[in-house]
Amino acid sequence: MTQQVPSTEPELAGVRNFRDVGGLPTVDGRRVKQGVLFRSGHLAHATDEDAAFLSSLGLHTIFDFRNAADQRLEGPDVTLPGVRNVNLPLTDPADGAEFWQMVRDGNLDELRAALSEGQAADRMITSYRAIIAERTAEHSQVLHSLAEDSVPALMHCAAGKDRAGLSIAVTLLAVGVERDAIEADYLESNAAHRRYKVHRSSASKDAMSPEVMELLSPLFDARATYLAAAFETVAQTWGSTDRYLEEGLKLSPARRERLRERLLD
Repeated sequence: MTQQVPSTEPELAGVRNFRDVGGLPTVDGRRVKQGVLFRSGHLAHATDEDAAFLSSLGLHTIFDFRNAADQRLEGPDVTLPGVRNVNLPLTDPADGAEFWQMVRDGNLDELRAALSEGQAADRMITSYRAIIAERTAEHSQVLHSLAEDSVPALMHCAAGKDRAGLSIAVTLLAVGVERDAIEADYLESNAAHRRYKVHRSSASKDAMSPEVMELLSPLFDARATYLAAAFETVAQTWGSTDRYLEEGLKLSPARRERLRERLLD
């Protein structure tokens, strides 16, 4: 039996950006159930108290969308007894490795050259488009698993913003949640207490100067333009959401209805 999460959102010490997406409205007047679909940043630094709370949710499956490089940097997720962990990397470890090394280690001139004049935001938009267009097998696996038996489920990546944010958005799209509600949930990752903590190798003040943080901000923001680019890719590639779900994600109408039964009140 699915347990209900507390009405007050918990303050987790070692897990960023945790939330239940329950309550979001669908276009046909239903709502996502409370206590069946959660999202967060990585669980590698979860405290004992955090792990106890997560265990209380009755989770069936944790979907970890980090790649091997992320896991080496942050560490593996804590183990929750009786919970299935599924690692489905949505980015390749080698893709952008030098770029992210520069983000952590680069000096101001290097950051200006790589990130100024809209380059950082363009990089994020390109990444969102690629995940939608190229990771259909992974998103199909997630949706089929949720329709079968994998709820309650928690989806996370590193920050819980981009890869997990897109996977949550795809899931919500599949069950008919209103676009405005999907966007509003996505933008919640910008709240100060949810944001990923930017890591820079140098401890000097210059390493985290206002100009550096301004250059880095597009990489660590959740922006409506990023999510819009993902939805545009669906339309440009498949023509409609229904075709995307049926042809791109191999989600038949019957399986889609089963998913709605699992996730909606």
